[in-house]
Amino acid sequence: MFKKILKSYDYSIIVVYLLLCFFGLIMIYSASMVMAVQYYDYPPDFFYQKQKINLAVGFLFFLFFALFPYKAYRSKKFLVFVTVAAVIGLFAVDIFGHATNNAQSWIQVGTRKIQPSEFAKLSIIVYLSAVYSKKQTYINQLDKGVLPPLMFLIFVCFLIAMEPDNGTALITFLIGAMIILCSGMRLKTIFKLGLLGLLLAAVLAPFVILKSDKIFTETRLGRIYGFLDPFGTGQNEGFQLVNSYLAIGSGGLKGLGLGQSVQKLGYLPEAHTDFIMAVIAEELGVFGVAFVLGGLGYIVLRGIYISTRSRDPFGSMLAIGISGMIGIQAFINLGGMSGIIPITGVPLPFISYGGSSILVLSIAMGILANVSMFNRYEEKFKTKNTVPVPRTDSIQENSQDKRPWVNLK
Repeated sequence: MFKKILKSYDYSIIVVYLLLCFFGLIMIYSASMVMAVQYYDYPPDFFYQKQKINLAVGFLFFLFFALFPYKAYRSKKFLVFVTVAAVIGLFAVDIFGHATNNAQSWIQVGTRKIQPSEFAKLSIIVYLSAVYSKKQTYINQLDKGVLPPLMFLIFVCFLIAMEPDNGTALITFLIGAMIILCSGMRLKTIFKLGLLGLLLAAVLAPFVILKSDKIFTETRLGRIYGFLDPFGTGQNEGFQLVNSYLAIGSGGLKGLGLGQSVQKLGYLPEAHTDFIMAVIAEELGVFGVAFVLGGLGYIVLRGIYISTRSRDPFGSMLAIGISGMIGIQAFINLGGMSGIIPITGVPLPFISYGGSSILVLSIAMGILANVSMFNRYEEKFKTKNTVPVPRTDSIQENSQDKRPWVNLK
């Protein structure tokens, strides 16, 4: 049986996950070595060595969650633990939080910093997937089937936004919205949710106007000004984006060569975190960018495919949530560094420096690999030992009525 399980794993997503992580490690060393020496008086490989440890720990978690049956996460005790831990972590940031770049998003634990909002994203995926998979028989009842989990999603996003970390709050909300849209509810129910959202926005509008000076702070407005007119504000708000453009333009097709970036020499802030793709474009050109985009795109599309193949609504929504998290986060990061959207300070999945980010992504990839394994195992081995039972058209229609998540397929 163990051999059958090993044969059922989708090794393609595992290989792509590892390739992206190793590629990110190399680029972190290249992007951070000058800054480590000039700004922090650290050894040039300081961030490289820390990220190497992060990746090693992350891979151990990946192996554990890839082997541990994902269906156990649906238990009530586990869901209570996940949700309570997420809320406690977000509240702890307000009490013990460590501020970096105008955001109090980290908790200092010894020499390490933990970002609870990263773990909250994965908690939301597990919670919403489990709850909506259990509510399939009354998924279209707003008061009982839809709104309670949605209110928890909004509450978690509010706590993240109060840090303030609007980028992560937006990603968390969009992940939850994807799971809700793919939960099997009818379009009529989704339309009602949209109307409720518009009503809520109208109610909150006066509050936003009264508190506009606190909501639209100088830092947040500066990011919008830098997005709208980067070259006009190139000495202040648009400084990052202008230097990102210069890095991308300098790379061309082939790039300047690994380690040869000019913009990382003090011109491009956050070169090894939020703007690491600009360094990749400058040093490795279009080919380096295509490698990253191809790897990320493959994981996202493969996750969607795994979702459509799953016979279990819980596994299907888990796969949708994980692939959505990676895709949305990649779009927001790449959109910010290329000027498509305002800069939000979101790391690029698997590539940017960060312990919490790579740990959460590794756990998510382990869960995705486990969902895929169960799908392939059932298709390859269980169906061979199953004797088909003739079914009438009426029985088939009734079975489809009881499985609204088939809309995912």
